[in-house]
Formats: sequence, C-alpha cells, structure tokens
Amino acid sequence: MSVLKNDSILRTLRGEKTSYTPSWIMRQAGRYLPEYRATRKNAGSFLELCKNTDFATEVTLQPLDRFPYLDASILFSDILTIPDAMGLGLHFVEGEGPKFSHPLKDESSIQKLDIPNVEEELSYVFQAVKSIKQALNGRVPLIGFAGSPWTLATYMVEGQGGTDFLTIKKMAYARPDLMEHILKITTESVSRYLALQINAGADVVMIFDSWGGVLADREYEPLSLNYMKVIIQNLNLMGYENTPKIIFTKGGGQWLHKQAKSGAQALGVDWQTSLSNARQIVKDKLTLQGNLDPAILLSNPKAIEGAAKAILDDYGIGERHIFNLGHGITQFTPPENVQCLLETIRDYSPQFHI
Repeated sequence: MSVLKNDSILRTLRGEKTSYTPSWIMRQAGRYLPEYRATRKNAGSFLELCKNTDFATEVTLQPLDRFPYLDASILFSDILTIPDAMGLGLHFVEGEGPKFSHPLKDESSIQKLDIPNVEEELSYVFQAVKSIKQALNGRVPLIGFAGSPWTLATYMVEGQGGTDFLTIKKMAYARPDLMEHILKITTESVSRYLALQINAGADVVMIFDSWGGVLADREYEPLSLNYMKVIIQNLNLMGYENTPKIIFTKGGGQWLHKQAKSGAQALGVDWQTSLSNARQIVKDKLTLQGNLDPAILLSNPKAIEGAAKAILDDYGIGERHIFNLGHGITQFTPPENVQCLLETIRDYSPQFHI
C-alpha cells in the first residue's frame, strides 16, 4: 500500500498538528464539473457511472486533478446502494432524483426485508474502492461512506426523496415495531458495507444522516443517533477501531452534545450552527467538519473569500477542524469559485496552526 503523501486530514481527525486547515467538499465529484458531465454522458446513466469501476475511478479523481488543494478524495457512489441491493428497485428519474419501484408500503414487504449479501450484491462498490485507492497512489486519503439507517429508511418507505416524510413518520409513531425492523436490518447492512469498504482501502468512513434533522427532538436519538452508534460499535468490534469515523446529521446542530458521545472521531456541522459554539460543546475532544453554506459558491470571489475567512476565524486557533461545506455542492457552482475557496483556505488558515 502506498504511503500517504498528504495525511493532513488523518492527522486532524486524530487531533495532531497540521500546518493549515485541511479541506474537502461534499459531492466534490459532481455535475458542477464539465469533465464529470462528459463522463456521465459516456456512462449513459448515473447508476452505470456508479457500477462501472473505470467510470467511478475516473470521476472520483477529476476534482483532485482540477483542484490540487483538496486534501481528501471521496468514493463516487450513492447512499441508496444498500436499499437497491435489498431489491427495492432503485432508478433515477431525470429532474426528479432517485425513486424505488418497490418501496416498503405494507407490513408483509417490511417483514420480508432482510440483510442482503453485501459482499456479493455491492461488489462493484468495493472494486471501485480498490481501483480508486490504486489510482490515487497515496496522493490523499480516501473517504468511504454510507447513508444512516434513518435516512435510508426514509427513501425505502417514502419511495423517493423530496417528500414531507409523513408516511415514515406515521409508521414510526403508529407502528414502531415495523420501524424498528427496518432500522435494525439497515444498521446491520450498513455495518457490513462500511467494513468491506475499509477492507478494500477506505482510510476514513462517513455516515450521512441527511434527514435526521426532520425528526422531533425526542425522536432523534431513538430513531437516528442510536443506530449510528451501533454501526460505530460494530465496526470497532470487527477490528476497525483505528479507522476514523465521521457522522453528519444535516439540520442536527442542536444535538451535537448527544452526537459527541456517539464514538465518532468527527462530527459534520451544517451552516446553521456556529463552529465556535460547536467547539465549546465537544471541548476539542472531537474534530469538527464544516460548515460553509454551499449557496455562497454561487456568488463571487470577494463574498466567498469573506465567508471562508469568517468560518476559520469562528473556529479559531487550534487543530481538529476540517473545512467543508455544510452540505453537498450545488450543480450550478462555477468551478473557479471552488478554486477561490480552496486557495483562500490554504492561504489564510496557517495562522491558526501556530
């Protein structure tokens, strides 16, 4: 295995000293890049892009080739690979996003839900991890990921994204037994999935809890956070305690004090939460990742520079900060604005690492 030439993110996750604040961008391989759009066209479909090892490797490396100041790569895949492996019939509708042909709409389909043969059904993901790792040749660490059980369940029950979550919330309140079954099966599946990504070469794993923030305050722990904790515990028991784990609940800043006890090494923070407040909560015992509003990248260099500096100022002097967006980059972002952001971070952040 290649020795990492740039391990600044791994050092930051361990709380060790770095000479600047490292950064990567959620959805950094994506539609805002013309080279990605060209590869996506060649692939024919988004799923083919994910399932073809060569294409997945190519698009994972595209942002690194364009932006030399990125400090990590992230596997090009989708959080819905697991429900797809469960036979729910994932497909993408142009302009509408992901949909399932066989969502979990009745009790019998939920009772039949079982852990898929992750190693076999999702072998294309692990092949991509191996291929990307080889192509990186030690440039930067590789981040593997999965959706949180709650987030996956929302898609599996609602049948698509962009909903009001009333179907799954009704189930959670009226039939907690069915909800628990879905979440337990999904938790076990995610645990195996992330373990196999680490085996294939992922240096860090991240759990995206994209929809945890829609839960009522008293439901967040029992329906979302507790299952992410189990995944972290499972990975540690499987021998991956030294692989850093990041959890990110979008819209979940009010629960950072609870997330801090999850066993994760880092917490993702969205733009609705002050980093200095978050830092006081975690007391520098955990790394914080975030938290620029992605919409700022649609503006202009002066605004981007000011916003990036404000976030670095807000975190202040010290280690344990990975600069990122507070959610995925929008497809309408001009690539030169990303370059401006990354240059600002690299130029301005060394003063905080004295």
